Amino acid sequence: GHVEAAGFDSLWADDHLLADEGDWTDPKFEGWMTLAAWAALTDRVRLGLLVGANTFRNPGLTAKLAMTLDHLSDGRAILGLGGGWFEREHDAFGFEFGAGFGERLDRLDEAVGLIRRLLDGERVTHEGRFYTMRDAVCAPRPIQPRLPILIGGSGPRKTLLTTARYADLWNGYGDPARIADRDAILRAHCATIDRDEREIARTVSIDVVIRDDSEEALRAYGEIAERHGLAGRVGSDGRPQDLTLWGPSATVAAGIRAYADVGVSEVIWIFRDPFDLETIERLPEVRDALDA
Repeated sequence: GHVEAAGFDSLWADDHLLADEGDWTDPKFEGWMTLAAWAALTDRVRLGLLVGANTFRNPGLTAKLAMTLDHLSDGRAILGLGGGWFEREHDAFGFEFGAGFGERLDRLDEAVGLIRRLLDGERVTHEGRFYTMRDAVCAPRPIQPRLPILIGGSGPRKTLLTTARYADLWNGYGDPARIADRDAILRAHCATIDRDEREIARTVSIDVVIRDDSEEALRAYGEIAERHGLAGRVGSDGRPQDLTLWGPSATVAAGIRAYADVGVSEVIWIFRDPFDLETIERLPEVRDALDA
């Protein structure tokens, strides 16, 4: 309710079965079920996982989950996917983690290709390196004529190539210079496979704390960082490594403008329990500053 009332465009959940920050035994809800609940509680925001772990689910099941969420939300679903990285939860629950990072990304590429075909209404028969399908169909079709797929990750050889092949959105992480660097690689992949790079929206995830006083913002973030085992991660300037923008609304807006300047169309703000309601509710101030 707070998020939609403040005017956010999208709402994202992570997809972990154990906590990936701090104490791994911290409570964690399952991602797709959380999105289903949010679909019933919201009217406007787009909904997705940032990002779904491909290792957890067969791609046919993933296509059905995304289609079902699209119907539950009346056409607001985005399918976020990544290769999977948190080995501890795979060990805990017996999910196959694969031979290494490269293999997981190969699995992701094959899975996303199959999911795209299923969501687009194809009857799929496939005998691949990782997946087999026989006369698979995803009915009913999603409400959106093309249910958007977001790929998260910045790996230059594999993740960004998968993004170029199949994605409608890409999610990166880092400062504007790093985003620009990885975006150049994405553009090169698009050129190689003759994909129009303008068909892929660029998004970035950042930690934001809005307070009129910058030191107060740092203190507020410090309490959340302590709760989630992030307190020791500081950059060369002594500031929290994970905190991207903090301070008054105008300062945050200037930081967001720097992302827009390198082609980012959506900045996704990261929130952790206990949720920073002041920052959430002050989004309109940042919008006003960006429009000024």
